[in-house]
Amino acid sequence: MIAALLYTGCGGNYVSVDAKQFAEAIRDPRMQIVDARTPQEFKEGHIPGAVNIDINNKEFTRQTGSLDKTRPVAVYCRSGRRSKIAAEKLTDIGFEVTELDGGIMTWEGEIEK
Repeated sequence: MIAALLYTGCGGNYVSVDAKQFAEAIRDPRMQIVDARTPQEFKEGHIPGAVNIDINNKEFTRQTGSLDKTRPVAVYCRSGRRSKIAAEKLTDIGFEVTELDGGIMTWEGEIEK
């Protein structure tokens, strides 16, 4: 069994998992998938079903208003650095979050362009 890392933010905890566990997590039909990269990176290829909410955009928190707080969120970026920041912000505003440790660079599943 692969262990997940638990991080604590101001508003709550999020779990950071490897690509295999992330793939399992996003099979949950309730899961909302957030790509925290830039729009250009998103266009180059993303996990199917993901929405792009760029963590570097000053409107990140406002843009998360399109997400349903009653449903969990799976978040990723390129290497895992930005998605950890996004995961902390998302937990701080009340979301249950699973983060892809290592980012899309570790992803072995389908990529949509």
